[in-house]
Amino acid sequence: MSTRITGTRTLTAAMLIAVSVGACGSITRGTTEKMAFLTEPSGATMTSTKGYACPATPCSLEVDRSDAFDVTFAKPGFQPALIPVRTQVVGAGAAGMAGNVLAGGVIGIGVDAYTGAALDHTPNPVSAVLVPEARPGAPHARRRRAPDA
Repeated sequence: MSTRITGTRTLTAAMLIAVSVGACGSITRGTTEKMAFLTEPSGATMTSTKGYACPATPCSLEVDRSDAFDVTFAKPGFQPALIPVRTQVVGAGAAGMAGNVLAGGVIGIGVDAYTGAALDHTPNPVSAVLVPEARPGAPHARRRRAPDA
């Protein structure tokens, strides 16, 4: 009889752990985030240091919440633009972590930290105004000398 009670307690404890993990951000927010990439003018290619890419802006992609990366926008006739994208705990991510603490989900806190579920990317959307390249051989504006007095 005592073995049966111990087995029931073990099963109950396992179920409580599973429920507390279910309250974590990995479940409620997911481990990916939709990001938008924009340029002015549009039509630039987007590549990143984590392998994310778009053939032309504007575009959007699902990225891992734990990934910090740099984005490069490129378009013929314009200088490339480099934008750092970083992660931070904000709003819903902090609430998910608090939910883990309140529900006793120490395991959930570890899972969220590992998967990045408590993180959001900044900036999002990622945008850049592309600067035209100087054309070779283009005439430079000349300054006029002040007349001699």
